[in-house]
Amino acid sequence: MPDSAPILDVENVFAGYVKDLDILQGVNFRVAPGELVAVIGPNGAGKSTLAKTIFGLLTPHTGRILFQGQNIVGFKSDAIVQQGMCYVPQIANVFRSLTVEENLEMGAFVLDQPMQPLKDEIYTRFPKLAERRKQRAGTLSGGERQMLAMGRALMLKPSLLILDEPSAALSPILVSSVFEQIRAINQQGTAIVLVEQNARKALEMADRGYVLEAGKDRFEGRGRDLLNDPKVGELYLGAARSH
Repeated sequence: MPDSAPILDVENVFAGYVKDLDILQGVNFRVAPGELVAVIGPNGAGKSTLAKTIFGLLTPHTGRILFQGQNIVGFKSDAIVQQGMCYVPQIANVFRSLTVEENLEMGAFVLDQPMQPLKDEIYTRFPKLAERRKQRAGTLSGGERQMLAMGRALMLKPSLLILDEPSAALSPILVSSVFEQIRAINQQGTAIVLVEQNARKALEMADRGYVLEAGKDRFEGRGRDLLNDPKVGELYLGAARSH
């Protein structure tokens, strides 16, 4: 793990959708520059709520969220994007009526610079998108839509990318392809928060991981260590490990 100040530091955050009913119950969470951090846990644990809270879609009732040293609690999502953070939600993550190319351009509308070099980088990373650049996003396969959603976020060259369940509803072959892309994005220097139901695959590739349960960070450690932890294996990975 990189030895430096965190790019993201979530401190004792309580947050939820209804007043006096917090889903997150004092979560502590951090990401170092360039690190890939997986967030796993059972359904209802608060994983997606954590992602939305970090990105300003929910405002914590208590706690701080520091991004690159600045407290961003109360910032709107568009302001957080301009600070260098992007978020790819699980659903409704592309503009279905727009073409692939138009979706990419929407991802970078805040930039005051030529878009073509940025689009060319995305097409190089995702050749399928280059083939379908004039095609409406709603006609793409699930895997292609996921790649487009990631590509649109990468148009802004974020220092932190939050991915919420990127493998949801994809076939095993497409899951492998999406995870390969996530690994490649991270290896080029972008820090990633990976919220993922596919816990084994997420922990295999993560520098570190957090296990959320009932809105609390119950376990934290290196990805491989969590993968091989008997308690984590029994409770969250579907099987107890033999000793």
